[in-house]
Amino acid sequence: MKIIFVWLLAIVFLIDSVLRAIRSSFNLGVLMMYLITAALWMYALFHTKIDAFCAAGAGRVLKIIFFCCCAVFALLLIFVAVSGYSDTATKQEKAVIVLGAGLRGERVTDLLARRLDAAYDYHLENPNAVIVVTGGQGPGEDIPEARAMKAYLVEKGVPEKQILEEASSTSTEENFCFAREILEQHGLSQNEPVAYVTNAFHCYRAAKYAAAAGFTNVNAIPASIGFSSVLPCYMREVMAVLYYWVFRT
Repeated sequence: MKIIFVWLLAIVFLIDSVLRAIRSSFNLGVLMMYLITAALWMYALFHTKIDAFCAAGAGRVLKIIFFCCCAVFALLLIFVAVSGYSDTATKQEKAVIVLGAGLRGERVTDLLARRLDAAYDYHLENPNAVIVVTGGQGPGEDIPEARAMKAYLVEKGVPEKQILEEASSTSTEENFCFAREILEQHGLSQNEPVAYVTNAFHCYRAAKYAAAAGFTNVNAIPASIGFSSVLPCYMREVMAVLYYWVFRT
């Protein structure tokens, strides 16, 4: 029964991996999906030999280590998921910082569109807040992310004069640092109440980088995420959180 379940998973993940190779940009989360697919197929094809190796000796030790790592990873997934679904915005913020999430040519990706939609919904409730769109031009992008983000919001009805572009950053950390500089140039200090918009899985780490950039009164506006992006995005974020804890704290 177990091996039938493994074969089903292997087939499902293979189909998923082929579709991702066609439709998605390559990143760490997608790579992890490919690795899981390869591992499932390896076990499906050679499960007898793998089970025999893991039954005793060094193989048994490796099996225990593997499942312990899986348990820790699962706990971190839960932590990332739970920490990101709290909308703490008061609707009294002076500015909203929308974090970039990549383009395809000149078009915003689904993840980025969801962030911009959340920023637009906030704008309807607090139309006086300045919106800072952040993100430079990366590989495979024809224009800076910030420019595409501004065009998206203007098309939805946000006044162009109310949107500030930060088009130089290449990371979340730079998103906040450069956004702070732009806000200061427009008379808003780092102590003013601001909100940031990102997808829910990214909220925990974004809050840490906002604090590191000097913002003292910052709230989160979590955006949704498409079903097909859940696994790769959350797995990638777990690795990013681990990196942050080990190297940045």
